[in-house]
Amino acid sequence: MEVINKIGRRKTAVARIYMKKGSGQITVNNRDYKEYFPIATLQYVVTQSLGIAGVDGEYDIKANLNGGGMSGQAEALRLAISRALVEINPEIRPSLKSKGLMRRDPRMVERKKPGQPKARKRFQFSKR
Repeated sequence: MEVINKIGRRKTAVARIYMKKGSGQITVNNRDYKEYFPIATLQYVVTQSLGIAGVDGEYDIKANLNGGGMSGQAEALRLAISRALVEINPEIRPSLKSKGLMRRDPRMVERKKPGQPKARKRFQFSKR
């Protein structure tokens, strides 16, 4: 089997993955994913699509992540893994889609407006 190359994005995070048959090793930026994502919920997010597809421990994944924060990177990696799994086996697409794993989350940070401290927060109003 050849190597499958996919991309996933979330907020400002970008995940590029290379997936091939193997022993189930997930490497993120040349580190184990459990070391890279020390929080258990983020580890679950990364392996969620593999569990739904029922292919835990069947594919080696090498991922390059950059931009964004921890949760954005984990969700970008999840989307890339989901896309790669659908390319391998199109029959699992409905189960991944019903869980919302095939959709790129469009929510981004709102820009800061001039004359305000943040995007929506206003400076304190003084009547006098």
